[in-house]
Amino acid sequence: MSASDPDCIFCKIVVGDIPAEIVSTTDHTVAFRDLDPQAPTHVLVIPKRHEPDIGSLAAADAEATIALLGEAKRIAETEGNGSYRLVFNTGADAHQTVFHCHAHVLAGRALGWPPG
Repeated sequence: MSASDPDCIFCKIVVGDIPAEIVSTTDHTVAFRDLDPQAPTHVLVIPKRHEPDIGSLAAADAEATIALLGEAKRIAETEGNGSYRLVFNTGADAHQTVFHCHAHVLAGRALGWPPG
């Protein structure tokens, strides 16, 4: 992890200062269960590197971005029913509340449309 923010709750999860129900850890990512699940499977996949959103992560570290997407897919296939939704909220108007890039992996039931 080359970048971190000591005040970021997700950075604290990455280093183990805050407990979480960890689903997986890779060289580039940590995945854990959402505290307020919106589907039977609701896992957050975050990069170990602190970046505020997916666009910033993509610009700063393509390898970490690919790793995050790959891990999200692996978790969805392992825990879901073959169908899943991958959500990145970017910015306050999109209801991003933790400004550390994170993907919501939602699966395990039929998901309605439109989502918002």
